[in-house]
Amino acid sequence: MTDKIRVRIWNEGVHEKTNPLVAKLYPKGMHGAIADGIQSLGDFEITTATLDSEEQGCAQEVLDNTDVLLWWGHCHHDKVEDEYVKRVQQRVLEGMGLLVLHSGHFSKIFKALLGSTCGLRWRETIEGERERLWVVDPSHPIAAGVEDCIELPHTEMYGEPFGVPTPDELVFMSWFEGGEVFRSGATWKRGNGKIFYFRPGHETYPIYYEDIVLRVIANGIKWAAPVDLTMKPVGDFQHPKEKLDLQLPEWARKDS
Repeated sequence: MTDKIRVRIWNEGVHEKTNPLVAKLYPKGMHGAIADGIQSLGDFEITTATLDSEEQGCAQEVLDNTDVLLWWGHCHHDKVEDEYVKRVQQRVLEGMGLLVLHSGHFSKIFKALLGSTCGLRWRETIEGERERLWVVDPSHPIAAGVEDCIELPHTEMYGEPFGVPTPDELVFMSWFEGGEVFRSGATWKRGNGKIFYFRPGHETYPIYYEDIVLRVIANGIKWAAPVDLTMKPVGDFQHPKEKLDLQLPEWARKDS
């Protein structure tokens, strides 16, 4: 592994091409905005990909040289080929970190790794509504630099129940103007890999220009980065090469 954390930002990249509002808001795509925003927040080597990239941005050689993968998807989850989902899943089991952003909760890869529906309640209004992401674990490294809460004036509402397994750690809990709450920042481990789900990031709001949101994403990358990518995934065991010459104790020998 290099001294830099090798980060790949995967964005579906459809809204920026089909919605004039999104194209104006994110002229370099959401992946571009995130890449620019986190560049100075860590020792990162960043690449980006979209659904129309070669092998949908999930070539094996690329994944083998990725320490942390960020995933944003929304309207074309079903377009991601199962073969590539399996590649990403295997890399997470081997130790690659995964950050799933906003509507990526319903992506094939997130559902495959968590083994659940990952469904939720949602509400979208023209102007959006206020959200407060309360820090429920101030000591967690992902929350470093965040005060009591992150306040976003215009967001899409996600509400409980959230169809995911009980998180290993809960870092942020959201409150919305309608009274709903949501587990907006949660972590899991799968094999040798770490997973962080972070809710903010709807395509029609400038959330990926918010300094504090970018700070949390950068913190999440550092937290999820593998210690040693050469580790084998859990369950990939081998038989010992040497045969042990074990001697029975004297009392257990038949001829004693």
